[in-house]
Amino acid sequence: MEKVRVSAVRYINSYPFMIGLRDGEVSSAIDLGVCHPSECADSLIAGETDLGLIPVAMLASMEEYHLIGDYCLSTNGEVRTVLLVSNTPFEQISVIHLDFRSRSSVTLCRILAARFWNREFEWRPTDESFDIRAMAAGEGAVMIGDRCFEYARFFSLRLDLGLEWKRFTGLPFVFACWVSVKKLPEEFTALFNKALSEGLERRNEAVSLLDKDSSATPEEVIYYLNNNIDYRLDDRKREALTTFIAFIKELKLNP
Repeated sequence: MEKVRVSAVRYINSYPFMIGLRDGEVSSAIDLGVCHPSECADSLIAGETDLGLIPVAMLASMEEYHLIGDYCLSTNGEVRTVLLVSNTPFEQISVIHLDFRSRSSVTLCRILAARFWNREFEWRPTDESFDIRAMAAGEGAVMIGDRCFEYARFFSLRLDLGLEWKRFTGLPFVFACWVSVKKLPEEFTALFNKALSEGLERRNEAVSLLDKDSSATPEEVIYYLNNNIDYRLDDRKREALTTFIAFIKELKLNP
């Protein structure tokens, strides 16, 4: 049987999934790669992978998709690794730089601006050359993932977008789900889901995957994985997902 091509996210919040997929029974049935969230979506849509942990903002424009398994990357309040950062007071920010590594997080920021903060900004896309610490007065940036452990301390404003969404809607927020563009065999999806579950049971072991030069300490990571990231894709998360996609369509955003 041909292996299922799987793309996962290279951030700390997905390390428990990586442990399960690496050590679980499903490991012999998959070809696993890691990349940035936006790259996971692009490779899935291009047919280069069969299953990916992709930003949920992309679901709004996909004609067919299947949510695989019972797990996701979400938060029920403060997420810590999806921030609007600046050294300018929030009320004085006029420009927001959008992190190219994500689609859901930057779309979330735009929805909050339009429907919760009631603010208009100049939105500027970024690339690898963008230096977040060199922003001018009046500028802010969406910062995601492991970089928050390293750079958040340099900014006086650290607005947590997961917490802002919770204040706005009263709902949790789903950042990424396991998605395929075609239906996968039930036997495979059961094994895949089991591997994710096993990895989450061992989430504290994720510290073993930290790079030796990581800015996050093992203690920070264990707290983060147990208190900031919520992995269960339950009915409340599905409601939040539907609400988010409705806002994308209402505002005619193009993640």
